[in-house]
Amino acid sequence: MNAITLPKNRIGDSRLAERLRRETEGEVLWTEGDRGRYATDASIYQVEPIGVLVPRSAADVEAAIAICREEGVPVLPRGGGTSQCGQTVNRALVLDCTKHLRRVLSVEGDTARVEPGITLGALNDALKPKGVFFPVDPSTWARCTIGGMAGNNSCGSKSIRYGLMADNVRAIDAILADGSRHVFGESAPNTDLVARLHALGEREAAEIAERFPPVLRRVGGYNLDALTPDARANGRGNLSRLLVGSEGTLAFSAALDLKLWPIKPRKVVGICQFPTFRRAMEAAQHLVQLDPEAVELVDRTMIELGRSIPIYRKTIEGMLIGEPDSLLIVEFHGHEDAPLLRGLDALDDMMATLGLPGQVVRVTDAATQAAVAEVREAGLNIMMSMKGDAKPVSFIEDCAVPLEDLADYTERLTGVFDRHGVKGTWYAHASVGCLHVRPVLNMKDGGDVRRMREIAEECFALVREYKGSHSGEHGDGIVRSEFNEPMFGSRMARTFEEVKDIFDPGALLNPGRVVRAPKMDDRTLFRYAPEYGPRTAGQPVLDWSEHPGSLLGAVEMCNNNGTCRKFDANVMCPSFRVTRNERDLTRGRANTLRLALTGQLGPEGLASDAVMEALSLCVSCKGCKRECPTGVDMARMKIEALAARRATHGLALRDKLLGHLPRLARWASRAPAVPNALFGMKALRRLAERSLGLAADRHFPAFLSDIFRDEEARAEGSKGEVLLFGDSFNRNFEPENLRAAVRVLGAAGYTVRPARHPTESRPLCCGRTYLAAGMVEEAKREARRTIEALSGSDAPVIGLEPSCLMTLRDEFPALLPGEASAKLAKRALLASEWLEKSGGPEGLKPVAPAAHVHGHCHQKAFGAFPAAVKTLRAVPGMEVKPIASSCCGMAGAFGYEAKNQEASKAMAELSLLPAVRAAAPEEVVVADGFSCRHQIRDLSGREAIHSIRLLERAL
Repeated sequence: MNAITLPKNRIGDSRLAERLRRETEGEVLWTEGDRGRYATDASIYQVEPIGVLVPRSAADVEAAIAICREEGVPVLPRGGGTSQCGQTVNRALVLDCTKHLRRVLSVEGDTARVEPGITLGALNDALKPKGVFFPVDPSTWARCTIGGMAGNNSCGSKSIRYGLMADNVRAIDAILADGSRHVFGESAPNTDLVARLHALGEREAAEIAERFPPVLRRVGGYNLDALTPDARANGRGNLSRLLVGSEGTLAFSAALDLKLWPIKPRKVVGICQFPTFRRAMEAAQHLVQLDPEAVELVDRTMIELGRSIPIYRKTIEGMLIGEPDSLLIVEFHGHEDAPLLRGLDALDDMMATLGLPGQVVRVTDAATQAAVAEVREAGLNIMMSMKGDAKPVSFIEDCAVPLEDLADYTERLTGVFDRHGVKGTWYAHASVGCLHVRPVLNMKDGGDVRRMREIAEECFALVREYKGSHSGEHGDGIVRSEFNEPMFGSRMARTFEEVKDIFDPGALLNPGRVVRAPKMDDRTLFRYAPEYGPRTAGQPVLDWSEHPGSLLGAVEMCNNNGTCRKFDANVMCPSFRVTRNERDLTRGRANTLRLALTGQLGPEGLASDAVMEALSLCVSCKGCKRECPTGVDMARMKIEALAARRATHGLALRDKLLGHLPRLARWASRAPAVPNALFGMKALRRLAERSLGLAADRHFPAFLSDIFRDEEARAEGSKGEVLLFGDSFNRNFEPENLRAAVRVLGAAGYTVRPARHPTESRPLCCGRTYLAAGMVEEAKREARRTIEALSGSDAPVIGLEPSCLMTLRDEFPALLPGEASAKLAKRALLASEWLEKSGGPEGLKPVAPAAHVHGHCHQKAFGAFPAAVKTLRAVPGMEVKPIASSCCGMAGAFGYEAKNQEASKAMAELSLLPAVRAAAPEEVVVADGFSCRHQIRDLSGREAIHSIRLLERAL
């Protein structure tokens, strides 16, 4: 963070923080790590805040503004922190509204009143039963907040139909810098402030008409057109329009009244294929004549990058006819199918008229439409998945020009890129002439920073020539505020400053944004400031060679866009779902690691307390590996941090015991009654909680004498040989699962042999428990044994425990990179994957009316959960019901630790436990994860079984 060079706080940390703790009920975040996590948004900038307040109420906000006014400290309201332009970073007290200020206050008719911290996704989920929705739909809809959307004057793909945020906000209950409270809406209050604003609008009406470009997508500067006599006469004089797009510089929005629209339940999508980018740009003006809901661009770069991301590959392949250069995704929405299908017919006809017959992929089923929408919405993150220091950079991406000029503008802008020797990526809103274009530049390189300014100046000159807007959706922030004067003229720029002074004469609210801005290329404000670079000693313990910058390069793949803040029913990010703390988020953790690796959190680097605090609730679910569009694998990064911590501070006894658990369990099997009796004593469990940190009220798995032994893995068949990998958990604690696997695989016709070492009696082990403790060298030894033992065969290696089997597939190549580990990774499959791929047993019998199936996080993260569901559907007469759940909250040893009890139980209660409790007694609950089954039993009293046991019952 520019903490390297920025001065210390103007007043003592303790004084301001203490006042906030004493005079508000909010959460005061003041550590170096806290400030670092709020120093960035999704832009190229980084500015360390003075501190952070997470207010619990609007009263907390009023109190904080009063304190900051008295202390001379700026205030920065912040939503999801997904801004592209730097408007949500500043040297100020940050007010994070996302945790507590997120209620729907009322819904009356077509108006909803909401608090600023509610996300658009949560709002529309709440509105859906009423048959209405809020239509402004940025691609970040799952995590952007209504307050942030108002601050930016957000738009989204459907702006051609519904307009901008300013068109859909009816009123704002605002707290001003002086502490006064005003409602700005359709009827203006009779105040001196309003009178001054109307006088200004009357005085500048002609200049506003001359200088404001006549395009829909204009969000730069302040919306002074709402102040003119014409606006007031024509019903567009709603004063909330002035606050919308003001980026928190004029007032704090305590509550917003929103205009709601009826839901259109039906949708069809046509994906138009174009041989060249220019043909697509020329076509846009014609396609909008068909009255679509949206027309969105996907260019060749996005197609190729998307193909390289496993979660999007299949969807993108289905969107293509041949190898087009560009796509335009056209959506039609309505209430009945027939008119929408006629819309697709008209789209076919239009494409034929344009010389491109048969070049429309029709998408009419909801599941495929959702997948296409996910790809489109992930456009930014897909672009940012480029590895290396050069990335598509946001600084001219929001320019909007009239549609008839779009092809010429984009061609001329491509010429600008060519002259500067850079490439650009293009995507987004072709329907309104607002394409997100990002030149690929290296912001660590001073030459590329100079090119950025030169390109910006040439681009904005083109935009002025075409009478367009330089800021069409993502706002001004740092990157575009300085260009408001050349775009609007000096007189208009001074008028913007006058409006700022009317509202906020002391420059308390988000200073330096929209007006009186710093230079966009001031590198002291950059995330990658001139002195930025790796600072910590020591080499990574894992292989990060796919990233040019090694471990730091992998961490820098986080672009701060905040996909990890979503709350849908996938995996990422389970701890954030229950705490809503930036610290407990993949983005927050990645920022913490980046700051640590570059020396911005002190000399200990990854071994620091700040890093351990940020990772304390990371359950290594691997959800981010699959669901983060840029591939930030926090579980693997956590191994690096734990190894660094161990090297600096050593290992706690608890970590040693957990790391060596496979060996301890094997030893305990010789006389299991002794450890079981000891662990059954309440006094000893309380002692273990005090000394080892293990929760006294948790039931630990019982040690057994009848453990699974490799010689039991024997079955004969005619379909080929498979090697059964007996993981430590099923081997030592639930051997019946491995025995069931032998029966099921044998019944399916496979010859079963054990995956074991040819000369050693000690079972093979994946080393997962060692990795979880930071004992990487021990894990490497186990990986080496396993790879050497299994390299003499090409047979598939079949496992039952997702976390163990996926270690062979994922961590082994990072621990011991090379051909041998890569080959084993390709051979390693869960039993359900193998049975789904190669065929399971036939002639199964009914065993239960329904099975409720919870997917282990690693099953989901590696795309293996659908196979588990599909294999169970082979059981006749049984309805298979996948549980829409994230992490169960046990996550290996996580749920056994006393300090994690609240978080562990809260994760389970999000969706898993309610679904388990709703299951009828005659129905079965299935969970392939060992820890998942124990969490379900501990917290619900219900026994869950492995899917292989259910298949065995059906033999």
